[in-house]
Amino acid sequence: MTVQVVLALAIFVAAYVLIATEKIPRLTTALGGAAAMVLIGATNDAGMFFSPESGIDWNVIFLLLAMMMIVGIIRQTGLFEFLAIWAAKKARGYPFRIMVILVVITAVLSAFLDNVTTVLLTAPVTLLVCERLAAPPVPFLIAEVMASNIGGTSTLIGDPPNIIIASRGALTFNDFIINLAPIVAVLLVVFIGLCRVMFRSAFRFHPDRAARVMALNEKEALGEKPLLIKSLLVVGLVLAGFVARPLLGLAPSVVAMLGAGLLVLLARLEPRKVFADVEWETLLFFAGLFIMVGSLVNLGVVEAVGESMAGLIGEQYDVAALALLGGSAVVSGIIDNIPYVATLAPITQSLVEAGGDPARPLWWALALGADLGGNATAVGASANVVVIGIAKRYDHPISFWTFTKYGLVVTAVTIGICMPYLYFRYYMF
Repeated sequence: MTVQVVLALAIFVAAYVLIATEKIPRLTTALGGAAAMVLIGATNDAGMFFSPESGIDWNVIFLLLAMMMIVGIIRQTGLFEFLAIWAAKKARGYPFRIMVILVVITAVLSAFLDNVTTVLLTAPVTLLVCERLAAPPVPFLIAEVMASNIGGTSTLIGDPPNIIIASRGALTFNDFIINLAPIVAVLLVVFIGLCRVMFRSAFRFHPDRAARVMALNEKEALGEKPLLIKSLLVVGLVLAGFVARPLLGLAPSVVAMLGAGLLVLLARLEPRKVFADVEWETLLFFAGLFIMVGSLVNLGVVEAVGESMAGLIGEQYDVAALALLGGSAVVSGIIDNIPYVATLAPITQSLVEAGGDPARPLWWALALGADLGGNATAVGASANVVVIGIAKRYDHPISFWTFTKYGLVVTAVTIGICMPYLYFRYYMF
C-alpha cells in the first residue's frame, strides 16, 4: 500500500467521521476532503469533471437540480399546503386519521419528489394543524419524516441514494417501480399500524379544536390556478418521460431538465422564485463526495475492495443480498445514507458485473437497506435533520434519542420484512 493510498484513505475516513458527527458543516467537510484529494494527487481536473468512472456524476447533480426547480415553481401555487389542509378536514379533526392521511400523502409525494423537499413543504402545515387540534406535533413530524423515507424508497427520484444507485447500475425508473414499489406499499401499511401503537398518547380528540380545523379553507392556500395547471401538466410529462425512458433513450437527468426548462418558460416567474428551493449546498456536497469517492476509484481502492468481497461471496448472492441489506441499514443509521451509498455503489457495481443476473438483486438490497436504515436515528437521513431543525425553530425540539427510540423500532420491523421479500422473490424459486 503506497503512501498516496494511505493518505487518501485517511482523508476519506476523517471526512466520514466529520460528516457523521457534524462537528463541521458537511459541505465544508466534503469540499475540504475533495481539495485534499487533489493536493495529494489522487485526482485531477480530467478525473473530477470528465471521467464517468471517477468524476462527478453529472446525471445525479442535474436530476436533483431540475427537480428542485420544478418543486420551487409548484410551491408558488400553494398545492402542498392545500393537500395538507384538505387531509385534516377529511379526517374531521381526529388526530389518528389526520396522521394516517398525512403519512400517506407524504409517502406518495416523496416517491415523486425529493423527500427533503416534501418534508420542508408539509412540516409547517402539520404544525399549524396540530396547533389547532391541541395535539403534540412531535409524533406527527416524526411519523411524516419516516413516511417520507419509506415512500422515497419506491422510485428512482424519491431518495437521493436511489439516484446514485440508478446512475451506477444503469437502472431505469421502471426498474425501481417494479422491484421496490410492491414491498414499500406493504411497509407503509405496517408503518401506519406501528404509528397507532407508538404514538397512541397523541391521539386525544378535542371536539372544539376539531371545529377550528374544519374552519380552515384549503382553497385559500391555492394561488394562481393557471400556474397550477401548467405545473401539473409538466410534472405529468416528466413522470411519463421517466416511465418511457427505455423507448426515448434519454437519461433521467435530461428528462427532468427538459421538464424544468419547459415549466420555466410557461411559468414566466422571476429567476429568484424559480431557484428559491434549489439547495445549492446539497448539490455542492454531492460534488465533493463524488470527487472523494472517485479518488479512491483512481487509486484502485474500490476495485480491490470489490474483488475481496467477490472472493468472500463466491456464488452465494442470496447471503450477500441479506448481508448487504442488514449492513446498509445499520451503517445508514449511524451516518447519512448519501455518503454511504456513494461509497458502496461502485463496489456493488463491481459485484453485479462479476456475478451477472444472480447478483442484480444486490442493488435492491443496497437501496432498501440504505433508505430504510435512514429512519434509525436522527442523523440517518437528510430529511430527519431538516425536520428536527424545523421543530426546533417552532419551539418543539426533538432530541436525538426521542427520534431514535422510535426510529430503531421502525427500522428493525421494516428491514425484518424486507429480508424474506428479497430471499423469496429473487432466490427461492
